[in-house]
Amino acid sequence: MKNEETHLPKRKSVRLQSFDYSQAYWYYVTICIKNLKWVFGDVSGETMKLNKYGKIVEENWKLLENQFENIKIDKFVIMPNHFHGILIIGKPMPQNSKSSGLMNQAPTVINKASSWIMTKNEMITLGKIIRFFKARSAKQIHDSGSNDFEWQRNYFEHIIRGEKDLNNICNYIRVNPLKWEFEKHKHLSNW
Repeated sequence: MKNEETHLPKRKSVRLQSFDYSQAYWYYVTICIKNLKWVFGDVSGETMKLNKYGKIVEENWKLLENQFENIKIDKFVIMPNHFHGILIIGKPMPQNSKSSGLMNQAPTVINKASSWIMTKNEMITLGKIIRFFKARSAKQIHDSGSNDFEWQRNYFEHIIRGEKDLNNICNYIRVNPLKWEFEKHKHLSNW
């Protein structure tokens, strides 16, 4: 019997190959729901009206500053089927008691804190932050009644390079609900 995993396409990384994602930078991320299902609420006029699942996402995004010592959140918007946010990673820091116990990671050797499954870098990285956010919010959404909820595999990230870049991204986040009517029709035509 053939192993079913051999039929899966090889996963291509969208990350910069030589970039250390624990570095102090401003990062813009977009995270989508699998199959772009509308789960987090709807846009009414120019405003996103969050439902209970959207509020879970909002609470978990805001929680990140308490979970990880060296990060700050900036502008963000939750849309019916995706999320945009700016995350600021400060001075690189190794994981400690405040940020340890990330979901999907466990020590392979009890007394060796640097041995983490699925990670080669003991520093707090953008990937670890997003993995924590996605896992925690998905669990809470499941517990709140949406058992079939799934985040899309992976996420989009952009390293913000300068004030003009930041201003463009902040504007994009701000007007996202205004553009929803156009965007939702574009998403529907892709199905």
